[in-house]
Amino acid sequence: MALTRPDRYFSRISRINVRTDLLGCGLTHVLLDIDNTIRSRATGDIPLDVGLWLAQARDAGVQFCLLSNNWHANVHDFAHSLDLPLVAKACKPLPPAYFAARKKIGGVRGSTVVIGDQLSTDVVGAHVVGMKAYLVAPLVEQDLKHTLVVRRFERKLLGEMVPE
Repeated sequence: MALTRPDRYFSRISRINVRTDLLGCGLTHVLLDIDNTIRSRATGDIPLDVGLWLAQARDAGVQFCLLSNNWHANVHDFAHSLDLPLVAKACKPLPPAYFAARKKIGGVRGSTVVIGDQLSTDVVGAHVVGMKAYLVAPLVEQDLKHTLVVRRFERKLLGEMVPE
């Protein structure tokens, strides 16, 4: 599989079926991106459907670790508010943070999936360390200037691939 090709591509994280797309595939551990994956870059909030999905997955026994390139203090407050472990300043797609995050939740390569909204960080990083990667469309179009530039390139890489 190509480093930039996600294993699955979803329109929103809430479209990932916890029973079939995670547990049914042996995926019990999730390394989860924050900005524009579960937290809106525009409002800073978790959309209702995303919050419900997180609760459903946790109730089903899925273990999460937040994995973010974000370096601001608010990312730590955010992780604390969700009562989830965090690896911040991750320098994704470099491998060390992926290993650290996986270790925090006791995951192994075959039981762990990375879920995020960027090919160049989340998907590439997951594949470099041999884990599955689920790409989700960003929650909103608003983003950092450099990320918007990268997203144009990523759309070309995705080609005809459409989210489920």
